Amino acid sequence: MTLLSKTFLAPLARRQSAGKRMLSASLLGLALCATSALAAYPEKPINLIVPFPAGSGTDAAGRIFAEELSKQLGQPVIVENKPGANATIAANYVAKAKPDGYTIFVTTNTSHSAAPWLMKNVTYDPVKDFTPIARGGNLPFLLVSNPARPYKTVAELIKYAKEHPGTVTYATGNSTGIVAGATLGTAAGIEILPVPYKGTPQALTDLVGGQVDIMFTDFTSGMPFVKSGRLHAMAVSTAKRSDLVPDLPSMEEAGVPNFDINSWNGYFGPAGLPDDIVKTLNTAINKIVNDPATKQRLAQLGFDAFSGTPEDFNKFVQEQYVLWGKLIKDANITPQ
Repeated sequence: MTLLSKTFLAPLARRQSAGKRMLSASLLGLALCATSALAAYPEKPINLIVPFPAGSGTDAAGRIFAEELSKQLGQPVIVENKPGANATIAANYVAKAKPDGYTIFVTTNTSHSAAPWLMKNVTYDPVKDFTPIARGGNLPFLLVSNPARPYKTVAELIKYAKEHPGTVTYATGNSTGIVAGATLGTAAGIEILPVPYKGTPQALTDLVGGQVDIMFTDFTSGMPFVKSGRLHAMAVSTAKRSDLVPDLPSMEEAGVPNFDINSWNGYFGPAGLPDDIVKTLNTAINKIVNDPATKQRLAQLGFDAFSGTPEDFNKFVQEQYVLWGKLIKDANITPQ
């Protein structure tokens, strides 16, 4: 190599080497930024939207999940109640939220299985407008009555309703209560009148006060009234007895065939929630339901806690949508 070649090529080689180092440093920086972005969630408090009032079963269980999620994720999880319109107010709010993981929805079959069949003007799609994150569990329901009423069993209730058509009223604070009451009327061949409420706590207050006669209520909300003697429990709404109240008959045992209505609970984000955020939240929720101490706390509320994968939950939601459509049609409920 000539002196002239060395004079021109050496600086060029140094510049190329420096350029490669700068490119490598830039790529490394981008990789570190990407890793940091993935690891950063959550960087601020998360809002957990509850579609029912404070004091409802979903609210009580949701607050335990919020407390435990905060521990798992290292950020506050703030419960925000948005009750009303069969949970559709809250569902609409979440469906329109930014899919960044800071607005998540704990809801039930009310918003995702029943409301689209019960209401004419539901503006969200329960499948397309949400990202399934995880199941939370089930909330068993009880058939309860005001203790002053002359019937103590389901058979006595049916007999009384047949002898006094159109006089028995049932309170409803959510879609499960609406569908269960209408199904009882259709299956037993009795005329009972629905009295709608904005939420379960208000309905229970009037049931205790004697303004209404019976109600299907979640275990969490209703059992304290049963234990105190202010309400009388007649049956559970499922096909089989519940381990939570083993002495209570199922509706089928009580004489109402093919009666099996339960309330599921689960977590969603808006449509388009990134996969890494879904995975983070799903992992945290599965840890919560598998923790013996937390599971026991939830069981004391009457909440049967369990979870699974987002894919399993997505399939379940679609199946439940079809099932509740059939339940509502079979109960002869006309959309309002």
